[in-house]
Amino acid sequence: MIDKLIILLYLLLMVGAGYLGMRRSRTSEDFTVAGRRLGPFMYTSAMSTVVLGAASTVGGVSLGYQYGISGMVLVLSLAIGIAAIGVFFAGTLFRSGVYTVPDAMSRRFGGPSRTLSSVIVVFYTLMVGVGQIIGIGTVLTVVFGVSPGTAAFIGWATIMLYSVAGGMWSITLTDVVQFLVKTLGVFVVLLPLVIHRAGGLPHIRDSLPADFFSPTGIGVGTIGAYFLLFFFGFLIDQGNWQRLLTARSERVARWGAVVSGLYCALYGLAGALIGTAGRVLLPHLANPDDAYARIAALVLPVGLFGLVVAAALAASMSTASGLLIGASTVLTNDVLRPLGGTRLSSVRANRIALFAVGLVALAVSYAVDSVVGAVTVAADLLAAALLVPVVGAMFWRRSTTPAAIGSVLAGSVVCVAFMAVSGLYANEPVMYGMAAALVVFVAVSLVTRPDPAVAGLAFEELPDRAAAPSATDERPAAAQPVPSSRSA
Repeated sequence: MIDKLIILLYLLLMVGAGYLGMRRSRTSEDFTVAGRRLGPFMYTSAMSTVVLGAASTVGGVSLGYQYGISGMVLVLSLAIGIAAIGVFFAGTLFRSGVYTVPDAMSRRFGGPSRTLSSVIVVFYTLMVGVGQIIGIGTVLTVVFGVSPGTAAFIGWATIMLYSVAGGMWSITLTDVVQFLVKTLGVFVVLLPLVIHRAGGLPHIRDSLPADFFSPTGIGVGTIGAYFLLFFFGFLIDQGNWQRLLTARSERVARWGAVVSGLYCALYGLAGALIGTAGRVLLPHLANPDDAYARIAALVLPVGLFGLVVAAALAASMSTASGLLIGASTVLTNDVLRPLGGTRLSSVRANRIALFAVGLVALAVSYAVDSVVGAVTVAADLLAAALLVPVVGAMFWRRSTTPAAIGSVLAGSVVCVAFMAVSGLYANEPVMYGMAAALVVFVAVSLVTRPDPAVAGLAFEELPDRAAAPSATDERPAAAQPVPSSRSA
């Protein structure tokens, strides 16, 4: 009963944070990028929590349970990706004023590329959000004994209450709490206790096959696929781009992302160790995705169990809310606004779009049964279709519109074809999809001419080719300089 009360208190705390965020969200800029006022601690906390979702927590422990230490490779790939965003993209994004992936495509390649990339980005963010909702259901099912569908709805409803209320401000405030809860729950409580309960690291090593302690135990092919999928995919993750622009300065954005990457790498190692130790304690779990909650229930006393379960919920909820607001931002900024819907750039419109996206995510979550699987399918398509043209748009002046369109289509078709042939979770779809996109992009760029309106211009110099906003448009003024005194 005490554990359940702790979890319910945590959920109520998230709703309360939504109310506080609502009081700060007076403009569209506040709602979508927290007014671009976050200082180092809040920014690093928020960036870490959007990375460390259900796939990193529930899924990371699951991979550790199945493969041992090498199960951390998924989270390690994410960690390297988030650090790389800060190093390579922070300056370009801050100087250009771009804050969505389709907007970056449109600056170089025009309207059709915006439409294509919007479809893919919304699909990706929705599916990763679905993965988080599944993770929430998995955890709450163990605690409350309700059906996975009911448990997922409880978590979803909480996310919607605080996210729709205050947008990115609410999400950021909850992220700080969730960051602290995850750090305490995973590093301070669960990791040392489960290793102790399993007899210590020497006993764990003696009890499991040697490949559980090999850095390549999960398979070299899988390691390569995860790196392609999650490192490159995270470079163009809408949720990450949007969090990047919540920082109060380019310096905070860059170094905060690097620190976040280091933290996430340690988090991945902790999850793999928890799963490895759990394999000794619970060697015959029917569903490895249950490992996190089952291990916690076995080794933790009353009260601490509630804290650790809250940590898993924090991981899923923070990532879900960040990605769902990313999807709604793309819909309002890159789909409705170019069609002339400048009035749809208001806070009210953002709230409606966010709630609509959330409803779709909830519905899809009832049809998907794997946390890691949902994320993998979405990341496959995102990386295969958009990585090459987005990087080309930002860093290669010779790139052309026909090349971008052809690259997106080639990467998507090849990726989906290999999903059908090799399986949804196979390594081939992303590898061959990215290769096809690269070949088409380079070849077509070399035989076609760039758009005269943008030919020879650096990305930061490109004009915004979306429909011009009206005087009442509340689109986030991302291109405006942010005073260094602003902080949060």
